[in-house]
Amino acid sequence: MNSKPLRVEQRGPARWLFLNRPAQRNALNSELTDALDSQIDDIAYDQETAVVVLTGEGPGFSAGGDFRHFLELDEEDGVLAFLTRLSSVVTRIEQSPKPWIAALHGHAIAGGLEIALACDLVIAAEGTLVGDGHVNNKLMPGAGSSVRLERAVGKSAARWMHLSGQPMTAEELRRTGWLHDVVPRERLRERAGEVAAELASRDTVAQQNMKNLLKSIAGLDAPAALKAELDAFDSNWRQNDVPGALRTFLAARGTTKQEARA
Repeated sequence: MNSKPLRVEQRGPARWLFLNRPAQRNALNSELTDALDSQIDDIAYDQETAVVVLTGEGPGFSAGGDFRHFLELDEEDGVLAFLTRLSSVVTRIEQSPKPWIAALHGHAIAGGLEIALACDLVIAAEGTLVGDGHVNNKLMPGAGSSVRLERAVGKSAARWMHLSGQPMTAEELRRTGWLHDVVPRERLRERAGEVAAELASRDTVAQQNMKNLLKSIAGLDAPAALKAELDAFDSNWRQNDVPGALRTFLAARGTTKQEARA
């Protein structure tokens, strides 16, 4: 297997990223974080890539931070600097103009969960264990779960995961609405590929404008968010040749100009 900490495959318009430290349960260290960061830049500007699928090699998605790496960094007072960088990388995933899909299996714990929370859609294999887990080792979150988990799964489930350190199964979490799909393990990558193909088939500019809108209205009150929505509609209409797209849509269905005006 490729020894790089992040394995990359381009499958048509989908960029597949594989966390590739299976012997360490895909634990996050500086090298893997840097590799993810580099891919975020490349993906954002690559016109051939419309969507990203992030998954893990080996028995699970990711067990979170690499504790041995933490202890090495602690000797140089570098743990906080590492987590600051990791947090920034996770936020950059969340803010990417292109859709990111996380495909989870086995376990997605602590930092692994935090990465998944930053993705647009999450698909999980049946039986996957997903948890915050920080308190089990006297730790606090450092890459966003205290901010994003409650928004994703609701207060009750989030508080349980934060305060007990216990994971929940994919089947339990599906009821929260966070997971897009839960499938048998052998179908995980196939299903992720199907979802990626569906997303990649949509207009790229409109999709990116939608992501920008959703990002911009986070935390706004309703009147401000509704105004931002109308502004986004106007900007997309003028910049993305929406009238041309509507004419094509109507022509394909044999709709006359007079009918379109009715």
